[in-house]
Amino acid sequence: MDESQQIQAALAGDLDAFNRLVLTYQDIAFNVAFRLMGDEDEAADATQNAFISAFKNLRSFRGGSFKAWVLRMVTNSCYDELRRKQRHPTTPLEPKTDDENEELDTPRWIASDDPQPEDRLEVKELEHAIQHCLEKLSAEFRTVVVLVDLQGLDYEEVASTSRVPLGTIKSRLARARFKLRNCLRGFEELLPAEFRLEDEITQ
Repeated sequence: MDESQQIQAALAGDLDAFNRLVLTYQDIAFNVAFRLMGDEDEAADATQNAFISAFKNLRSFRGGSFKAWVLRMVTNSCYDELRRKQRHPTTPLEPKTDDENEELDTPRWIASDDPQPEDRLEVKELEHAIQHCLEKLSAEFRTVVVLVDLQGLDYEEVASTSRVPLGTIKSRLARARFKLRNCLRGFEELLPAEFRLEDEITQ
């Protein structure tokens, strides 16, 4: 059964069909939520809430990219929690880290599954630095970087997910990459030598 058939079956009340859709997208949904929240438990809660919302609102799906529609639920769930935390701040926790992000174009050392530094501790420190810089971005900037550079969505899908114009997505991405690049300057010693930012920044 292809995705469109699964969606139609789910709309007809087939819970198994909806569960198959969940299985298809649960990994990317969690990864997006984790990058936005920086906490595994909060990401799991946001993902669960997003799929509950998707199930309740399935009849509002009007075609197009189902992945983008699901990720809109995920980002909305994360935004709700981030706004709640801003209204009721707690002592900030150290970010738990993750492994990918970038500067101007997505560097290969970020996109690769194979760690470049030989020492595992260095890899952990690099992951920590990247997640730290991600979390310094506003939610809007963080979202577009996560969706485009980490999850590989195209600009149109991200525009659909975020419900903002395509030009705004491109502008946010450029500004987000610039901010990330500048943030990573403080952790330059952790970057693989061939991807150090010094030459680009001091051009």
